[in-house]
Amino acid sequence: MGTAAHDPHAEHTGHKDHTGHTGHTPQDPHADHDMSTTFGLAQTEDGYRIGKVSAPGSANEPGTLSFVISGPDGDAVADFTEEHEKKLHLIVARSDGAHFHHVHPTMDAAGTWSVPWQWDAPGSYRAFADFIPTATGAGLTLSATVEVAAETPGELALHPATPRTETSVGGYDVTVSGSITPNHGSELQFTVSRDGEPVTALEPYLGAFGHLVALRDGDLAYLHVHPHGDAPQPGATSGPHIAFEITAPTPGRYLLFLDFQVAGEVFTAPLVIDTVG
Repeated sequence: MGTAAHDPHAEHTGHKDHTGHTGHTPQDPHADHDMSTTFGLAQTEDGYRIGKVSAPGSANEPGTLSFVISGPDGDAVADFTEEHEKKLHLIVARSDGAHFHHVHPTMDAAGTWSVPWQWDAPGSYRAFADFIPTATGAGLTLSATVEVAAETPGELALHPATPRTETSVGGYDVTVSGSITPNHGSELQFTVSRDGEPVTALEPYLGAFGHLVALRDGDLAYLHVHPHGDAPQPGATSGPHIAFEITAPTPGRYLLFLDFQVAGEVFTAPLVIDTVG
């Protein structure tokens, strides 16, 4: 798993998938996937459980990350409803948000999800599984923690998040405007440019022009973000703006990770903003 080479809070791989939309017409692909009271921080909800996450024990050690989702009967769940063109989205973030991955594991016949894996750095990580069991049709986000050992004393260096409304990734500059008011739907607009010029060649990626993951600083509470706009037609392009609606449950600092695709390549832009009001 590679990392982007800007500041410590930008050491993130590109999300391998997920979605978001531009435009002005509200669209809610998470209509049946509203935020739960656990905000993705629970290992069990509604009878479903994410089992222990097996992964390499130290950084820079190639291996496999795997886990099982079990249902109310205790058996591995094997029937999932596709959302955003995938049956399960896996988001992994270190406790300080400085290392972030969004990937899509595959499931074997026994119901075990797995993906090739290598940690970028030691630390405490939370792995979120975002999925819809076909049996209920209701979206769930469950998570488990994984501890990655440091190979040498003093190797672990955390990077507390600080507010930032602009960043650069892969030669693209990304800014965010708008504000987050706790317990109210708040619109955020991201703008993508390159060399001072607006980027209008944003490509559809899993049926959308962008995707946003938002995590609360401190406990990494996982927020479902509602994109704006209609799903793009194949071959369409858009930009430079991508808009989303976010509802933050509490005042505080939120870590934002924006996916966008240009010329077939997905980039992840990390930003940090505080709530207002």
